[in-house]
Amino acid sequence: MLVIDGSMGEGGGQILRTTLALAAATLKPVKIINIRAKRRNPGLARQHMVAVKVLAALSNASVEGLSLGSTTLVFKPRELRGGSYRFDIGTAGSVTLVIQALTPLSAFLPEPIEIELRGGTDVPWSPTIDYIRSVYSWFLRRMGLDMDVRLIRRGHYPRGGGVVKVTVPNPPRRLRGITIDRRGRVLRILGRSHAVRLPSHVALRQARAAEDALRRAGYSDVSIEAEYYSRRSDPHLGPGSGITLWAEAQSSVLGADALGARGKPAEKVGEEAASKLLYELRTEAALDSHMGDMIIPLAGLAHGYTDVTCSKVTSHTVTNLEVTRVILGIDADLTEGSPCRIRVHGLGL
Repeated sequence: MLVIDGSMGEGGGQILRTTLALAAATLKPVKIINIRAKRRNPGLARQHMVAVKVLAALSNASVEGLSLGSTTLVFKPRELRGGSYRFDIGTAGSVTLVIQALTPLSAFLPEPIEIELRGGTDVPWSPTIDYIRSVYSWFLRRMGLDMDVRLIRRGHYPRGGGVVKVTVPNPPRRLRGITIDRRGRVLRILGRSHAVRLPSHVALRQARAAEDALRRAGYSDVSIEAEYYSRRSDPHLGPGSGITLWAEAQSSVLGADALGARGKPAEKVGEEAASKLLYELRTEAALDSHMGDMIIPLAGLAHGYTDVTCSKVTSHTVTNLEVTRVILGIDADLTEGSPCRIRVHGLGL
C-alpha cells in the first residue's frame, strides 16, 4: 500500500484531497499519515471528512481513521459507481474544495451523478462558487468533462448553510490533455458581485469599484452583475458579500475574487478583486495561479500531454505536482518564472 506523508510541502488539506481523488480514480489503496500536520489544528476537519465521504461513496471504498482530528487515514477503493447523494459539512467549511476533490474521479464514473453539498460557498482560503462555475468549469469542458454546478443558496463564514448541486449527466470516461501557451487578447471581463443579508448597495458598490479600477487599467468591455435580495425574500442564514471577476481571452479564462468582512468597505472589496485580476493578466499566462494548481491532478489522469503557462507558482502548485507524480507514477515538471510553465504527461486512464 502506498503511504503518503501529509506533512510534506505545505502540509495542509490539499495533500489529502489530491491523494484521495487520484487514488479513487485509479482504485489504488493509500494510507495518509500526518494529515494537515503543519496547520494550527492538525488532522481532519469537517470539510475534509465530507470530501473523504464523497470519494468513498463514489469508489465504494473502505475507510479507516475517518474521525474529527484524525491524523491517519487508510482508504481502499473497490469500484467506481455513480448515483444521487447528499452531504452536509455542518459548518461553513468549503463546498468548493469538496467539488475540487470529486472532480477528477467524476470523469471516469460508469453512470451519472447528482450530488448536493451543504456548507460554505464563499469562504476564505477557497475558490468562490462563482470561480468554480465560470473559470474551473471552462477548463473542465476543454478537457472533455461537462460538469453542471448549480448554486441554490450561498453560505458564508461563520453560519454556512450554502447549497450547491453538482451534476455530471454523462461522464466521458476519459479526459484529454490541453496545451495553452498564452491567454491571447482579452475579449471582455465579466463578474458577479453579491451581498446577502446586507443592503443592496454593498453589492452595487463592490461592482462599481471593480469596474472603475479595471477601466482605469485600460479594459473597456467590463460587465459585473450585482446579486442582492430584499429582506423578505433573502433565504440565506447569515450576512456576507464578495465579488468574483473573470477575463475571457482568446485562448483562456482567468479569474480572481475578494470577500467582504466586517469593517471592510465595499469599495475595498471591489478594488481588491480587480487588483488581483490585473496581476493575473499582466503576465499574459494562460492560467491564473489558482487554476494552475487545480489542473495538475486532472492533467495527470488525462490522455496526452498538458503544457500550460501559469501566472505564478504557489504552495498548492508544488504540492499537487508532487502528489500527482507519486500516486500516478508519471512525468510532471514545473519551470518557474513569470509566467511559469507546467508540463504533465498524462496517465491516459
